[in-house]
This record gives sequence, structure tokens and C-alpha cells, in this order.
Amino acid sequence: MQFNNNENEEKFPYSIDFVDQDTNSKLLRNFHGEKTGFVQVGDDKWFFPSKYRDAAEHFYNFKARSDDVWIATYPRSGTTWTQEMVWLICNNLDFDAARSEPLTKRFPFFEFHMFMHDKMKAQFLMENENPANKEFIEQASKPAYELLDSITTRRYIKTHFPFTLLPPSIFKTGAKVIYVARNPSDVVVSYYHLNRLYRTQGYQGDFETFYSYFENDLTPWSPYWTHLKQGWQARSLPNVLFMFYENMNKKLSETIRTVASFLDKKLSDEDVNKLVDHLSIDNCKNNPSMNGAELKAVGILNHNTQGFIRKGKVNSSDHELTDEIKQRIQKWTLNNLKDSNLKFPTSNDI
Repeated sequence: MQFNNNENEEKFPYSIDFVDQDTNSKLLRNFHGEKTGFVQVGDDKWFFPSKYRDAAEHFYNFKARSDDVWIATYPRSGTTWTQEMVWLICNNLDFDAARSEPLTKRFPFFEFHMFMHDKMKAQFLMENENPANKEFIEQASKPAYELLDSITTRRYIKTHFPFTLLPPSIFKTGAKVIYVARNPSDVVVSYYHLNRLYRTQGYQGDFETFYSYFENDLTPWSPYWTHLKQGWQARSLPNVLFMFYENMNKKLSETIRTVASFLDKKLSDEDVNKLVDHLSIDNCKNNPSMNGAELKAVGILNHNTQGFIRKGKVNSSDHELTDEIKQRIQKWTLNNLKDSNLKFPTSNDI
């Protein structure tokens, strides 16, 4: 894998094709937020909703700045947690400011708009009579790359894109990228609940069906293993920090110091302790600026499913994972890591 640093690249370098008709029909029966169909990108067959076709060149040619900070993860790998940590480290632990403005505004999601299908947007607008809610929906459906261009202060950007689909300008400018990896068992369970929670995804089906989609690279931002291995390979770049969620969970103080050093910020022991307390899972769950309260208010999130921030634990998925699926995950993991030195931390390592 090569990281392109030609900032003047204009033509998107990968093919974009719809999945086959039979697979697409099955997917649309389960994922009710997408109304047109799903596409796969390049030889790796990165999986996205149909709106990616029109946005691909805009994503790829986005002009990063040298002081940008990007959080890049496969979904449900500790992204929100890392965003809040990074924003506070970079903003002198201004907890009042962090509580007063949603993380979705402080740390825009680079590709969210491609999940806002026009028909779902129309439905959200119809359901909301409040003008402020309607305006929120309009803003959420606009490409983040347009919003980000207008920001004059330091930019904090969330993405789930793999490294080969990130804007090449990131590597040209040396913008900071923090990549977080999490084990597949915890990821797939959390991702299942997220796809049920977000009406823009609108997953309706059981966990076993969702796992099969995940294992066969038919969930957004998949293939999971290619995604992680690209992040692992990029860890040697001077502008990239690679972290395991499992280490973050067990060594939060150490993680905070590592991230602060990467971002050229100094924190006292007291600062670290304050941030550890702020980032406790209970505090995060009850923090309206972090838990998606603004998305729930306009109906983008379902009201009858588990919340945006769930357990935040390691190996806490026994309820969903049958013995048969555990064995499938173990075999899948071994097959995909047999030629890689990528290894998730174990309890002994931690």
C-alpha cells in the first residue's frame, strides 16, 4: 500500500461499482435507511451507500491543513471517546466549552452526509415541525468538506475511511492522524447496535444476519481486516499515532499522556486525573454533548434502542455471541492475521 501525497490529484483513482443485484436486494431488506443501493470501491471493495459515488472525488481532493487533527477508526472502536480526549487536550481542558457544544459540531464527521439519503432526509423534515430541528437536519445532510473549508480555527475531523481513501493532502501537509483499532468481537456487537440505533442505517434483522454481513465485508467501511492492517502499516509515519482500544481502556492515564505528547501538548498529573474522570464511561453516557442527544431530538436516532454510548468495555459481548459465532470469529481472525504481525493486546499484555 502506498500513501499518495500528490496534493494536486484530481481524478479519483478507484473504480466504484454497485454490488450485484441479488446481494443489494438482500441488503436493502435489512438496511432501511439506504434506499438506492450499496457500492464497492476499488480492488479492496470498500463498502458504502450509494451517495459515495457523487462524493468520492470531493473526499479524496479535500485540502487538509498541517494543524488538522484527524481521528480515523473502523466504526465502534472508541472513536467518540478518543474525539473527546483529543479535543480537550488540544483546548486546554476547557470542560465548560466541551459540555456546551455537541461533539458532532466540535469534531465534524467527514463522511456522514453520504448516509443521509434524500428520502430519509425528506422523512426527517416531515417529522420535525420545529424550524431549528429542520435547520439541523439540513446542516447534517450537507457534506462536511464544505463546512470544514469555512472553519478558520484548528480543525478536528472524525472519519472511518481507511488510509487509502483518506485525502492525500493529509500526508502532504503532515496533519495529525490518530488511528484506533479494536478487536472484532466487541466491534461487531457494538456496530450491530449502532446500525439499529441510527435510522440513517435502519438495520432491521437479527445479530447473526448482521454478523454474516460483517464477516463478508458487507457493512459500511468494510473490509474490517484490510482497514486495520492499513492503519497498522501506517503507524510508522511521523504524523500517525496507532493505538489499541484495549490498551486505552486499561491504561487511560498512560494513553492520555501518549496522545498529549503526540499533539505537542503538556499536561500535569492533575490535568490527567481530571481528564480520566471526565472520560469515565458513566460520565460519557450521561454527557449530552457526547451521547448524541441532538441527533435523538430530531429523530435521526431511534428512541427504542440502546444508546449511542454503550458499555465501553473489553470482551463484554457474551449476550450476543453464540459459541458458533465465537468460533467463526476466531477462525476468521486467524485466517486474516496469519501473514501479519498485528496482534491485539491480551489480558497478560495489559
